[in-house]
Amino acid sequence: MQYEAVIGLEVHAQLLTQSKIFCACSTKFGSTPNQNTCPVCLGLPGALPVLNKKAVEYAITLGLALNCDIQNKSIWDRKNYFYPDLPKGYQISQFTRPLCLNGFLNIEVDGSSKKLGITRIHMEEDAGKLIHDGVGGMSSLVDLNRAGVPLCEIVSEPDMRTPEEAGAFLRGLRAIIQYTGVGDGNMEEGSLRCDANISIRPSGQTSLGTKVEIKNLNSIKFVEKALYYEIERQKALMADGRSIIQETRLFDSSSGITQSMRIKEDSHDYRYFPDPDLVPLVVDTHWVEDLRKKIPELPAQRATRFIKEYKIPDDAALVLTSEKPLADYFEKAVTAYNNPQKIANWIMTDILRELKNSDQGVAYCPVTPENLARLTALIDQATISGKMAKAVFKEMYETKKDPDTIIKEKGLVQVTDSCVIEKIVDDIIAQNPGEHEQYKNGKSKLFGFFVGEVMKAMRGKGNPAIVNETLKRKL
Repeated sequence: MQYEAVIGLEVHAQLLTQSKIFCACSTKFGSTPNQNTCPVCLGLPGALPVLNKKAVEYAITLGLALNCDIQNKSIWDRKNYFYPDLPKGYQISQFTRPLCLNGFLNIEVDGSSKKLGITRIHMEEDAGKLIHDGVGGMSSLVDLNRAGVPLCEIVSEPDMRTPEEAGAFLRGLRAIIQYTGVGDGNMEEGSLRCDANISIRPSGQTSLGTKVEIKNLNSIKFVEKALYYEIERQKALMADGRSIIQETRLFDSSSGITQSMRIKEDSHDYRYFPDPDLVPLVVDTHWVEDLRKKIPELPAQRATRFIKEYKIPDDAALVLTSEKPLADYFEKAVTAYNNPQKIANWIMTDILRELKNSDQGVAYCPVTPENLARLTALIDQATISGKMAKAVFKEMYETKKDPDTIIKEKGLVQVTDSCVIEKIVDDIIAQNPGEHEQYKNGKSKLFGFFVGEVMKAMRGKGNPAIVNETLKRKL
């Protein structure tokens, strides 16, 4: 039997405020454990929350960028559960009346576009963090620096059918978060986290199967791998005539498998009720429209502009605008030297290849946009050949040096003096009379032999165009 996967994502995005959602404690990442805490985020009796207005502005901005309807009134709820990193015994969230509803995000997979629905975006506070390292003979330690950090939870519709579509949704969502400036989208530091809900059903069936949730996936690659594994696991269960259990599972990235964590809760298990310490959040229409006017150029708009302004191919524009730092890198390089097509080619091939090999983002690229622009200019000026440029780029990436310094140190300046090249061509032809005669008799493939011999004699420094022109004339 053929099965179809049904996938929905719940994504937690940390908002890029300087202070927490209900108190003035810092949200700075990497601080000493429990340094950024106060009676409010520690959940001490009598401490009252006060809403951070900037967090609300960021949440509205994200909702607008994702085509949501912003609700004029939303309610704060208490989500009750016990865990050591949740000192109050409940999480302040939005359940019955979220801030944003009915959005969508367009993605592209394998050349096909698809519109994926967004059910809701609601605001909530983060919990703390458990550290399992056995320090001092203890099995776990609690760091509450993250408790109270403002989050938006983006809940998609179950519109995805493949792990690739889920990956494209996450990449598109992260790009919008970065472009709007509401968050940094850093999955490594936990400021963007994803839970995936997945079920399978016979192809053509409209009713949903039993849902399994995979928690706390911290990279897009792991989301796709976990979904691939879970689809095959559920297919195997169905093939054996066994039932799929509604449960929460964790993904083990080292083994590439999901493992059962607990039986999946339903919403009523959390005993949601309105938070008595917080008044309803009322959003004025003028406030929303003012924030709408401030939304910057988004990825799709920037890609359209790149195609029109820089005359680069559609697929290159989509890749270059997929992450804001990458698009910024491209535009800085083009500003330094106006050859967008060649600069785009360097980024699409060499830069992205090296970044992928090192598993780093463009923010960590050792080749600055200005140095890449200078390398492109040196090729156009015939100071170095394209082949030389590859070697220079490798050295730039490894040493962070600028191209002029590397060329000077290694003596890589290209020879463009036609008199010098002509003398070497004459010498090579004279040294190979047999091959010359064969070439004149119609063996045109020997032209490559003569090019190779000339370039060898010039240690690869001859200008290829001048070498080719001189050889054609002399032979």
